Amino acid sequence: MRSHLCGLLDSSLIDHETTLCGWVQRRRDHGGVIFIDLRDHSGVVQIVCDPDRPATFAQAEQARSEYVLQVRGRVRYRPSGTENRDLSTGLIELLALELTILNPAEPPPFQLDDYHGDTSEEVRLRYRYLDLRRPEMQTRLRKRSLIVKTLRNYLDQHDFLEVETPILTRSTPEGARDYLVPSRVHPGEFYALPQSPQLFKQLLMMSGMDRYYQVARCFRDEDLRADRQPEFTQLDIEVSFLNEDALMTLMENMIRQVFDTVLEVRLPDPFPRLTYSEAMRRFGSDRPDLRIPLELIDVADLMQTVEFRVFAEPAANPNGRVVALRVPKGGELSRKAIDEYTQFVSIYGAKGLAYIKVNQWANNGRDGLQSPILKHLPDATINGIMARTGATDGDLIFFGADSASVVNEAMGALRVKLGRDLALFTDEWQPLWVIDFPMFEYDQDAKRWTALHHPFTAPKLDQLDRLETDPGSCLSRAYDMVLNGSEIGGGSIRIHRAEVQRRVFELLNISPEDAEDRFGFLLRALQYGCPPHGGIAFGIDRLVMLMTGSQSIREVMAFPKTQAASCPLTGAPSEVNETQLRELALRLRTRT
Repeated sequence: MRSHLCGLLDSSLIDHETTLCGWVQRRRDHGGVIFIDLRDHSGVVQIVCDPDRPATFAQAEQARSEYVLQVRGRVRYRPSGTENRDLSTGLIELLALELTILNPAEPPPFQLDDYHGDTSEEVRLRYRYLDLRRPEMQTRLRKRSLIVKTLRNYLDQHDFLEVETPILTRSTPEGARDYLVPSRVHPGEFYALPQSPQLFKQLLMMSGMDRYYQVARCFRDEDLRADRQPEFTQLDIEVSFLNEDALMTLMENMIRQVFDTVLEVRLPDPFPRLTYSEAMRRFGSDRPDLRIPLELIDVADLMQTVEFRVFAEPAANPNGRVVALRVPKGGELSRKAIDEYTQFVSIYGAKGLAYIKVNQWANNGRDGLQSPILKHLPDATINGIMARTGATDGDLIFFGADSASVVNEAMGALRVKLGRDLALFTDEWQPLWVIDFPMFEYDQDAKRWTALHHPFTAPKLDQLDRLETDPGSCLSRAYDMVLNGSEIGGGSIRIHRAEVQRRVFELLNISPEDAEDRFGFLLRALQYGCPPHGGIAFGIDRLVMLMTGSQSIREVMAFPKTQAASCPLTGAPSEVNETQLRELALRLRTRT
């Protein structure tokens, strides 16, 4: 039906006849000559329809926005002075010789050719097939395709085997609720949609597959936000006979190749590495954004003897923390802005946000500082704070004092917000690895240990004897890849010995009976010569979101759900009829 793509016409085709197909992006009638901007996935080209061809002109008069046309015409240069340097086809146009309306279109519910983001997401998702016609949406999905292609090519080149794993499986605990699918053949029993292929990829290692990957669909029934969806895509990877250092090197080379191929960006080689404890100490987060040159500085030792209880009590508490955050040139912040930041940290449980403005410290010492808390701090404490933070005239110092968890969360979030508000970013891209995560964390409410990652993560080899005696000090062989403050991949070396897996289950209060019921197939497989193995999973949607500069993963998915986990396009989820329920041996009841 077509000989060329709209966006690929150029001056090499001058005086050639071509046939194009596409959508009407814009139609303009200029004194008896009709101009049509015809669009397909490759771009836009200008069509000129003269009245000296009555049949063609009559068809052009009927054309409206989003009509589907076929146009046969002759390529020619645009008249001098009418060129459009912003278009790849801006030097030429197509003189229409024959025009056919392949399909008319109703007026679209929002403008596609001059979109300014003023259409609600609900409307965009209801008419997603129209929204996807917009050039920026086309660009995002094409870039997504190239990213996935590049990932696949890299893994193929490194002897990975792509293997599909089941979608209908059994429910296993992986940190979120499962989506359950009732079985018609087995009334009263359910499949679960996989939160990840975790157990199957470990079984593949036990099967001798050596190197596996899969672009896998995963499902989690959890509260949503900008970078979460009930169904999402991850690049799932597992390898045998590689330690964490070798695996991490292999993976960062892969991400470097993706950035080089897709964005022509050279990421650092090697990626920096931070331990979990160092990341939390310096940035209050296990996924720090290293583009922001702000760090949390511990000052609890300077506050233990002050009379100001807001600082003294957490400073004396082994589970407390007191930090300072120096903001270069932050002294320019108004009191209104400081109050807004105080309100911001309250979202994370902080009871307040103390500060000191450094006006003229160099010449006036204490008298050159401005803060309502100065009266509570002796000279020695102030001198220690100034020396430790390195603050100079014009700076501002924020303070966080509370439990360590509250301080880390509140001040870590404040650090990122300040970086964005004050445009403090030093680089466009900053990847890193975070390593040496705690193996377990203690749930105070449930009074038991839980796995920080998942129960199949291996502990450090030299810490196996601490599993029962001091689990809180055990570190795992886990690693996360972080990019610009977002975790894009996470994994670990797995437990490959059945007795170690049983010990971990026991510590996590998973009884032998429960372990057998949930993971009996895995425990049995571990007894048949399981190789040492490990893996990682990358969030494809999140990676594409970052690489395209999008604000949400919904912008890089073809047919996403809303934040209420519904689909305005199809109306899912929806009710089913009584016959279907009876076939599944189900009966609905009203929630009370």
